[in-house]
Amino acid sequence: MTSLDKPTSDTDQPHRTDQQDADAKAVTEAALFEAFGGVRGMVETVLPGLLFVTIFTFNQDLTASAIAALAVSVALVVVRLVRKDTVKHAFSGVFGVAFGVVFAKMTGEAKDFYLPGMIYTLGLALAYLVTTLAGVPLIGLILGPVFKENLSWRTRNPGRKKAYAKASYAWGLILLAKCAILFPLYWWADTTQLGWVLVSLKIPPFLLAVYLTWVFLAKAPPPIDVFAEMEAEEQAEKARKAEQGARAAEARNHDL
Repeated sequence: MTSLDKPTSDTDQPHRTDQQDADAKAVTEAALFEAFGGVRGMVETVLPGLLFVTIFTFNQDLTASAIAALAVSVALVVVRLVRKDTVKHAFSGVFGVAFGVVFAKMTGEAKDFYLPGMIYTLGLALAYLVTTLAGVPLIGLILGPVFKENLSWRTRNPGRKKAYAKASYAWGLILLAKCAILFPLYWWADTTQLGWVLVSLKIPPFLLAVYLTWVFLAKAPPPIDVFAEMEAEEQAEKARKAEQGARAAEARNHDL
């Protein structure tokens, strides 16, 4: 068993000072902003749907509303490309809007613009719950690379795995609660009512889930930087080989 595989327990973790706790909270906050896009990512998530429902509320024109929503999604991607920023959040918004536009145009029902996103939300909620029950909480798979710990939390950091499990359950239950509101409205409400409720539910549940994730992870043991460990082992291996080479050269010189 190598040092990279050696498991640790919660009791192996040293007691952290107040400053270390503050640093852990700051690192966790920064990682969550990176993973979920921060304020700008939230704006990019809300803006297309908000534009769609606003235009449709006034003119009841599916085509104009869909074109406007898709256009602003593409514009957000272009802005990120020009600024050479990360485009994953903007691109996901484009695909989500595009699916909604195609679906609504196929059925001729404006409210179907929201259906693909609602189905995705339901699927994501189930994914959070099922992966956690399977022992591989989804939020850990998402944030592991961000914290440079990859999957080390699964076998080597039980306290952190427990925190990821709590966070994944929180995400799953919050998204399920959101679906429990939206799907009945899809059947009973009109397009504008559904649209405004959906837009209003974009940010608050997301912020609640992110906040709970921050709380759980900030109290958890720090992540194990597997990249730093691998680099240290590589450096140690190079030093060992260099030492062996020096000894071999010294032995040859001695023989001469």
